[in-house]
Amino acid sequence: MEGQRFISVERCSVWAKEQEVIQSFSWDLQEGQVWLITGPSGGGKEYFIQALANQRERLGLPVFRPQPVNQNDCVGGQYFNKFSATTQLVSLETAAALIQEERDRDEGDFIEGGIDIGRTAASFMCEVLPEPVEVAVLQQLPQVQLCGVASVLNRGVKYLSTGEVRRVLLCRSLLSSCQLLILSEPFAGLDVQSRGILKNFFSERMESSQAPVIMLSMESVDLERFQEIPAGITHVAEFADGRLSFQGQLHHYKNLLSSRIAEAGGTAQQQELRRQAESTFQELHAQQTHFFSKPSSGESADGEKKPEILVDMQDVRVAWGEKVVLNKLNWQVQSGEHWLVRGPNGSGKTTLLELITGDNMQVFCNNVSIFGRRRGTGETIWELKEKMGIVSYRLHLEYRMVGGTDIEAVLLSGFHDSIGLYQQRSQVEQMAVERWLEIGGFQGRGHEAFSSLSYGEQRAILILRAAVKCPPLLILDEPCHGLDGNQRSRILHLLETIAATGTTTLLHVTHDVTEVLPCEKHILELESRLSPADDEKPCYRIITGDK
Repeated sequence: MEGQRFISVERCSVWAKEQEVIQSFSWDLQEGQVWLITGPSGGGKEYFIQALANQRERLGLPVFRPQPVNQNDCVGGQYFNKFSATTQLVSLETAAALIQEERDRDEGDFIEGGIDIGRTAASFMCEVLPEPVEVAVLQQLPQVQLCGVASVLNRGVKYLSTGEVRRVLLCRSLLSSCQLLILSEPFAGLDVQSRGILKNFFSERMESSQAPVIMLSMESVDLERFQEIPAGITHVAEFADGRLSFQGQLHHYKNLLSSRIAEAGGTAQQQELRRQAESTFQELHAQQTHFFSKPSSGESADGEKKPEILVDMQDVRVAWGEKVVLNKLNWQVQSGEHWLVRGPNGSGKTTLLELITGDNMQVFCNNVSIFGRRRGTGETIWELKEKMGIVSYRLHLEYRMVGGTDIEAVLLSGFHDSIGLYQQRSQVEQMAVERWLEIGGFQGRGHEAFSSLSYGEQRAILILRAAVKCPPLLILDEPCHGLDGNQRSRILHLLETIAATGTTTLLHVTHDVTEVLPCEKHILELESRLSPADDEKPCYRIITGDK
């Protein structure tokens, strides 16, 4: 029995920047249905959800275009969306856009003390209310309690962790009285507590008859990750190769995944692809060590490589105003020690990495040495970054602001530590990049625009960019954000292979236990600071061995 039809797509295609990105298809959202939108990175699902959320058909954003009437068919296509003016999209992209907006508005250079906290989470939420309310009132609202953001209302948005920003966006959407809420990759980068909060949100909202209608978007779901689909999902729409490749009930989709595995001969094909990629990498690594590597200061006279102290932090403290992020941190990283950095959202993981990469200026008022040189003693950040490969949310934000750059140029920029390519493309570097594209599964795509890729594809390219020069230190802050199952498997295997060379040390931040690499035998665990009394305690513990 059909319920009320909220959205109807009848023989429409999706267009973006005057190109057809999804072939003509038909699809309905009816009352009582909760849809999961899935598919591989670049398959089209991102365009679909953006078209649904495109309220004013803004220039360049995806739109539905009905199939025109032709001689063989007297009825053209049509598109109807009851929620066209009341849709909210919460995604990695919207979180990135918000953080970038706050950084663009920063007036710290013109303020005494040099710190502009910008909009607080409370003021940002109040923008969608009829009139501002006191923080104490906001803290009691059921939407704030449901999203678990009561404790961050007084903090500047720009100082929130990635997970906290996305929960603030979710809460703001609920306060805005939207009628359709689209959540894209809602669990990516969230700690256990935040995942629990989000699952409670799903349970309460999906059992409620109140608005908003919920739609969920996730990268390709295989049988191994099927249990991650929240309870309450009723239907699945899958987009692949620019077309709607499946639509139907959830249990039918599970059966389809099972049949695909049987047809593909299980994981044998994936294992063969991994073997080929590993062989290509080993050959490439040997070539690049010859062409690009510089003598190591840790190499003895007989050629044996001795461990170096790559990172040395002594009694480090970082605070933003009254908010203490790191305190009494004493930590060393030696070459060959692969570290997992973990901890709840807001515990300071990204801040820690930014002290190393030079993106946090408080490094200069702390005792921090990188590659044997104390920061602030005359070294340049470029001398340090020459020995680093970096994958981070900040880097992804910066690259999303660079227009007209192709994939090949992004990888080539990894040799020069630049955002964009400003040097001539040398033949040796270009040949190396072609092999890296092959390793990453992007062969033949080097001249595609970086901006035309899905979020997950962009992330995969940035991982390759970080690894392209085989750096002594590879810094990975939630590298698998937005990657589909195949990309994720390929990248994790690549990282393990890189670690096995003995020339690169990994620092890896992730909340997902399935992404922890076997080589990561050292753990730095940062702890939440739940009360002012915690501010004077050490913020961490170190674990060696089993995780």
